[in-house]
Amino acid sequence: MPDPLVSSDSELLILVDEDDNQIGHLSKKECHDGEGRLHRAFSLFIFNDEGELLLQQRSAEKRLWPGYWSNSCCSHPRRGEGLEEAVSRRLSEELRMRCAARFLYKFSYQARYGEAGSEREVCSVYVGRSSDPVVANRHEISDWRWISTENLDGEMRSTPEVFTPWFIEEWPLVRNGHGELFGFPDSS
Repeated sequence: MPDPLVSSDSELLILVDEDDNQIGHLSKKECHDGEGRLHRAFSLFIFNDEGELLLQQRSAEKRLWPGYWSNSCCSHPRRGEGLEEAVSRRLSEELRMRCAARFLYKFSYQARYGEAGSEREVCSVYVGRSSDPVVANRHEISDWRWISTENLDGEMRSTPEVFTPWFIEEWPLVRNGHGELFGFPDSS
């Protein structure tokens, strides 16, 4: 049975101001055109019982950063949807997993991917733990793997160009500020 399509350029995302106050809605396509329009997003970091992080390689079908490695799950709440609801929905759609996600922090960033467009987001970062089996939706994810924090640190130093810009920005804060939640030492 083929994987279902779980995302489209026409879905309405939530436009926000710099303080993450909702100011309207716009299609996903329009939010990512040119320099991008500021919209609400989330990133989820899932760790297993061994303290390894689940990485995903973005599908070649992705408009922005296809084939790049990134955190476990990232997306946008849709019009009328809260962040926690969106995190749960997207985790199920992309990986067929469940976990209790804990909010860590929020940040803003903008990153351009050549002529294809840009991410311009107020991104809420969540962390969770799961031992569910990974069943990747191939429209969203081309590959996935569990990695130790030490090996990820090494790969980010040696080959940062293979990772998404938001993941590169988020990982040090997740790693150094919240490692005690997952049984690895705080290296800050």
